[in-house]
Amino acid sequence: MSPPAIIAPSILSADFAELGAACSDVMKWGASWIHVDVMDGHFVPNMTFGAPVVTKIRSHVERPKSPQGKGTFDCHMMIAEPKKWVKDFQKAGCDLYCFHYEAAIASTAAENPADRSEQKTNPKEMIRYIHENGMLAGIAIKPDTPVDVLWDILENPAKIEQPNMVLIMTVYPGFGGQKFMASELPKVKALREKYPDLNIEVDGGLAESTIDQAAEAGANVIVAGSAVFGAKDPADVISILKQAVESSR
Repeated sequence: MSPPAIIAPSILSADFAELGAACSDVMKWGASWIHVDVMDGHFVPNMTFGAPVVTKIRSHVERPKSPQGKGTFDCHMMIAEPKKWVKDFQKAGCDLYCFHYEAAIASTAAENPADRSEQKTNPKEMIRYIHENGMLAGIAIKPDTPVDVLWDILENPAKIEQPNMVLIMTVYPGFGGQKFMASELPKVKALREKYPDLNIEVDGGLAESTIDQAAEAGANVIVAGSAVFGAKDPADVISILKQAVESSR
């Protein structure tokens, strides 16, 4: 049996003028986590939130009482230099720092935004560093990246270098409201077959019409933006998404 359903509405689709209230509301509607899409305009062609925004909205949502518990801030770091921002986001209230594999293999080991380094980082080092800074670690892959790149990382015998979650993008990262890419679900299925206890997240185009496909493939962490925040009854949508995952476990 796969892990329990976790519904993580993306505040990229919330009203930015009322972001704190939106975070508070979504927890009342039955969400498990808050998904925070962080974009830097370099790794993806869009810009969104920085650590100061996370600091402000953190006060509107109670911190999780246990790892991966209700109220977890799941920060999806679509940024070119993920190691530079670990400390800032930890201080801001991030609980799960999810970086992109594609960024980690091409970025530096600099540990602060103003720093420069000739040394490169890598996914295992990133996971270790995130854990050492007191957060859970997630690793994400884009649609064009094969799932095979994750096997060596997930099989790592050093627990401190093992991710707590894998995120499979079901759209190209950068913008909300894109069409769901069912072509990415074989990656989810392959992960679930090899790692029955792993938290597997899907992000992009998830809604009532696509949740069954994702759940049947083995995803248990569901990111939904416009499907939740654009709904007449967001609580009902969250309930439907959760039930679909629970029914497929």
